Amino acid sequence: MSATGQDRETAKFKLAAGAIGIVFGDIGTSPLYAFRETFRGAHEMPIDNLHVLGVVSLIFWSMTLIVAIQYVTILMRADNNGQGGSLALVALLSRSMGKTSYGWLVVLLGVAATALFYGDSMITPAISVLSAVEGLTVVDHRLDRYVIPIALVLLICLFILQKRGTAKVGALFAPVMMLYFTVIAVLGIVQIFNTPEILWAFNPWYAVQFFLEEKVFAFLALGSVVLAVTGAEALYSDMGHFGRGPMKLSWFGFVMPCLLINYFGQGAMILGLPDAAAEEAIASPFFFLADEAYRLPLVILATCATFIASQAVISGAFSITHQAIQLGFVPRLSIRHTSDEHSGQIYIPVINWALMCAVIVLVLTFQNSSNLASAYGIAVTGAMTIDTLLMAVLFIGVWKWKKWIAIPVVLVFLVVDGAYFAANLTKVPDGGWFPLLIGAVAFTVLTTWSKGRKLMRARMTEAGLPLDIFAKSARSSTARVPGTAIFMNSASAGTPSALLHNIKHNKVLHERVVVLTVKIQDVPYIGDEDRCSIEELGDGFFRVVLNYGFMQETDVPAALKRHEMCGGPFDMMQTSFFLSRQTLLPSDKPGMMVWREKLFAWMMRNAATPMEFFALPTNRVVELGSQVEI
Repeated sequence: MSATGQDRETAKFKLAAGAIGIVFGDIGTSPLYAFRETFRGAHEMPIDNLHVLGVVSLIFWSMTLIVAIQYVTILMRADNNGQGGSLALVALLSRSMGKTSYGWLVVLLGVAATALFYGDSMITPAISVLSAVEGLTVVDHRLDRYVIPIALVLLICLFILQKRGTAKVGALFAPVMMLYFTVIAVLGIVQIFNTPEILWAFNPWYAVQFFLEEKVFAFLALGSVVLAVTGAEALYSDMGHFGRGPMKLSWFGFVMPCLLINYFGQGAMILGLPDAAAEEAIASPFFFLADEAYRLPLVILATCATFIASQAVISGAFSITHQAIQLGFVPRLSIRHTSDEHSGQIYIPVINWALMCAVIVLVLTFQNSSNLASAYGIAVTGAMTIDTLLMAVLFIGVWKWKKWIAIPVVLVFLVVDGAYFAANLTKVPDGGWFPLLIGAVAFTVLTTWSKGRKLMRARMTEAGLPLDIFAKSARSSTARVPGTAIFMNSASAGTPSALLHNIKHNKVLHERVVVLTVKIQDVPYIGDEDRCSIEELGDGFFRVVLNYGFMQETDVPAALKRHEMCGGPFDMMQTSFFLSRQTLLPSDKPGMMVWREKLFAWMMRNAATPMEFFALPTNRVVELGSQVEI
């Protein structure tokens, strides 16, 4: 192998190790509660060979079909310039198919999956940390009253640390998670050697027999079995950070074997115990895998793992929000970059504190991880079902598979994902309503903002004046003053209202007038060579369009300094930025219902200013207001 090839392989292994620390925490901490909940969740089941082998077989085949095949093997091939996730997939589908009669439905499905993710990102930290801290009761039952206070302290610390970023502590994530996965695999192997009969669970017949014998109970058990694959959609969303190759290597080479060994080990332990001991162990089978002397270190290790898993979910919420802002589904929010080296490491204060409040309410309301498990799963399975529907569009509309091949493949995954989603719908009265409520609120906010922006731009375009006509009329009728004026314009056509108001009130124009539009494209990144396009209109008037990908930071001054354009370089001390600030007036015009118009107006008022979002120098910005009816 050449030196270049060796370097490439070394880099791949490093990325694979990093992925273990960042990406697999959510699915990696599922053994803490998934197997337990199938027997002692909302619908208790007897502990015998039929049920234990059936449940372990279901976990194995669910992980194989959903995670290994659907997400890691198929969906990870559907990358948008290396990026994954529902919104990235929707952008890929929209760009590949162009305008079609069902394009709006694809967008709505992607928005719905994103909305459900917010419910998941609230429940995951709560259930993960609670389930780990509950291990203290296995060490000493008298510690039960300290579980909630300890969990709350850990969770609050987790959210407080977000503003510092993960760059410094991130180096510890991979070693801790690799140790965690190794330990849970070793614990599982010991039990499998003691009770090798559990290996019969590889045979899918035991899962089928479970359904034939139990029927309703087996269907209800799916609502808990699916907890073993929660985090599968996060693998796809985080693909851009590590790449498809390293993540597949991590999953198939290390994470999946460790998880399956642990699940088989939990099943083997329960099968090998007398009835009374099995009844005690099923209350917390993960921690009972270890001898009594090692349970406290296991609790500490599991707590560290759930802390890391929660960190990954919170970072995912920041990342998906950033994508949604750039793609026009969320108002501008204050975004802080926590690393000089990695542009993807960001911190969004509003999202952070909203998640923290929701997590605290969840812990105080549901009290333990078993109760939270009733709320968990429905958001994940809903997002999985949506991803399967988008996968159908991908097969036929983008990859151009023949329908006789695509339809059966999609139906297989739709039946599996749909069955899990239907089983989780039975949890709605016991807590499943929470992620659905959060998802409904998020979906309303996302769609209202997107629709409101389109209506507002349409109204402003109707009242607008073509820029070339304005430039011709302003040349001889207005006094010119030294310097550069940049007028930010959301549309790439027409004259900004701030420019019209400046003429109306100040009756002057700068020597160089630039109408600047920032466009977010449906690809993650755009290189510097494609960053800007310029149109010269004569007599010092220019129209400039800056193009960014939906994963990039929109730093306007940096882009202007990097390019010498419009007759010369931009000196920020001689440049003024003029912004339009619209006041929305709800009206009876057809468009949105009045309550949605008021919601959109409220979001407009509370959005981050363009000055902050575009990194404009604070002492060089002038805002001019106008009123718009939508």
